[in-house]
Amino acid sequence: MSIKYKRSYKFAFFTSTYITLFLSALILVYQYYFFEVLWLSILIFALLCYIFSFFIIQLRIEYFIYKRVKSVYDSVALLDAESLSSQRLTSDMKTLTAEVERFAKHKRLEIETLKGRDSYRKEFMGNVAHELKTPLFTVQGYILTLLDGASNDEKVRDKYLARASKGVDRLIYIVKDLDMITKLETGDLNLFQEKFDINELLDGVHDLLEMKAAKKEISISIHSYAKPIFVKADKERMQQVLANLVVNSIKYGKKGGIVKMVVEDISSHKIKVSVSDNGEGVKAQNIPRLFERFYRVDKSGSRKEGGSGLGLSIVKHIVEAHQEKVKVDSEYGVGSEFSFTLTKYQEE
Repeated sequence: MSIKYKRSYKFAFFTSTYITLFLSALILVYQYYFFEVLWLSILIFALLCYIFSFFIIQLRIEYFIYKRVKSVYDSVALLDAESLSSQRLTSDMKTLTAEVERFAKHKRLEIETLKGRDSYRKEFMGNVAHELKTPLFTVQGYILTLLDGASNDEKVRDKYLARASKGVDRLIYIVKDLDMITKLETGDLNLFQEKFDINELLDGVHDLLEMKAAKKEISISIHSYAKPIFVKADKERMQQVLANLVVNSIKYGKKGGIVKMVVEDISSHKIKVSVSDNGEGVKAQNIPRLFERFYRVDKSGSRKEGGSGLGLSIVKHIVEAHQEKVKVDSEYGVGSEFSFTLTKYQEE
């Protein structure tokens, strides 16, 4: 049975061997050449011994530490291959400790990020399943009822088919929105950037959603400049952005409330478009997640209002696809303001 020694013993053995061999050879040389000049030979001998010992111990310690640390890294697979420097690690333990702590911190952040993504993935999949399940079960229920004999009654048949059709429309709406977000994220959705007057776009969204707002006794107002303000963007997509923001304000607005669409000059080449309301507002802890897919502040109430739950996420992706920024300011119980920037059209 072989005897196992500590790794440090092996390190000490080889280091001592190197120094002993060197000193032995040095003594032989001095005895042969400098024996008669004793004091000078001792001084030079001591100096050479010190220099050699310093460098051999330094190099051996660096090599020893490098091998041990690399072995640990490889064993636990904490570091990527490119994380290790091709140069030898320093024997300064303070520096080495700082390096290890830096690597450990980096890995902890990676693990926390992966945990966050995994949590988001699970929540996202649950939301997708819920959003699709509701209309699917609705459609299935009406169809099964018709198959069980309700189709013989013409009034019941027409009513159930109409409701089933609404359920299918909702499914198509959700799938289309998901497809659009995916294309925006992957860059597959091409933007047709053109020159248009932002005031005309606001007027169009106002006319489109005026009746929807009136049903909740909410008024929509526009605050802009009398003169045309030309921007360069995808008009159809920006109309979708504004419509989603206004619909969101109507959905969470108070009865008798107001939704404002405002255009402001913020620089010589940028404008800010904002949609604000005096609705219920959003609590501070929910604001960072407002633009996530299917995220709803009020899980029960907002689903009664309909929609795919993807409106704000689409807003964010479209605005960012234009290389612009979207922002939200909200105070719970007071109201919310969503705003984004657009680039003015510059004559070439």
